[in-house]
Amino acid sequence: MCVRGRSYRYVGPVELVAAVRPGSGGCRMGSAADFVSWVAERSAMELTEPFTFVVGTDGVLRLAPRRSEHVACAGGAPVLCAGEISFARAAGRWAVDEVSNHSTGYCPDAGSWPEVARALDSVELERPTGFTHEVVFRRCPDCQELNVVREEYFVCVFCGSDLPGEWNVDPSAPRP
Repeated sequence: MCVRGRSYRYVGPVELVAAVRPGSGGCRMGSAADFVSWVAERSAMELTEPFTFVVGTDGVLRLAPRRSEHVACAGGAPVLCAGEISFARAAGRWAVDEVSNHSTGYCPDAGSWPEVARALDSVELERPTGFTHEVVFRRCPDCQELNVVREEYFVCVFCGSDLPGEWNVDPSAPRP
């Protein structure tokens, strides 16, 4: 049995999740052939920008255009990670150029990297050893606002309260 990490529920604006329609999820990358087929359909211009990605609770990578909402890419479902990803050709193969956990809809913890790594490995993409841009999300315990922590300054930008060191965006989320 494969042990998975924490799953993340959507915590963004309700109007975005309400707009998700059945079948609107990102393109599922279940194999290397799926990725090769998908990337062949992208224009050179599209490939210059990052894409929206999620790793579903099934461990499968899903991709959508950059300006897509993560919740739409996930079909409204919980995820193991969400963020942005870009690709580049290296030695005649596609490889991950940059990857982040930047998703203000799911706010995944940086500890979600192993799930991303497994999903990328399953489609045989060369990848970095971790997020190339790591985002730290915290919810203020006092005012309940969502914060992006910069330069390890764990202070709420809205009310000035201290932010916790541990991920706390969705306190009802089950722990791994």
